[in-house]
Amino acid sequence: MSLSSLFISNAYAQTTATSSDGGIVQFLPLFVLIVVFYFLILRPQQKRAKEQKSMIEALQKGDEVVAAGGLLGRVSKLDENYVSVEVAEGVIINVQKSAVQTVLPKGTIKAI
Repeated sequence: MSLSSLFISNAYAQTTATSSDGGIVQFLPLFVLIVVFYFLILRPQQKRAKEQKSMIEALQKGDEVVAAGGLLGRVSKLDENYVSVEVAEGVIINVQKSAVQTVLPKGTIKAI
């Protein structure tokens, strides 16, 4: 036994293992991750976008709304892309329909 054999072990060639079921098993965690990603992120976001779109399509004159930035007012006129919102008596501003975040119940402005 030499001094070098104490510190350095012999390197032997290793055989390769081939498995036919290894392909699908290796990708199973990736498939599970994609399914979890879909149900936790994509599906709820699509649902919120659909609700927002239906809310904007259902807007009508007289609805009380909250626009982006917390602007509160009553819809006075509807265009194809814009909504005229009366924020105070005689003060009307135009905002994009997509800026409308929430439709409030009737009488909310007077209660504030």
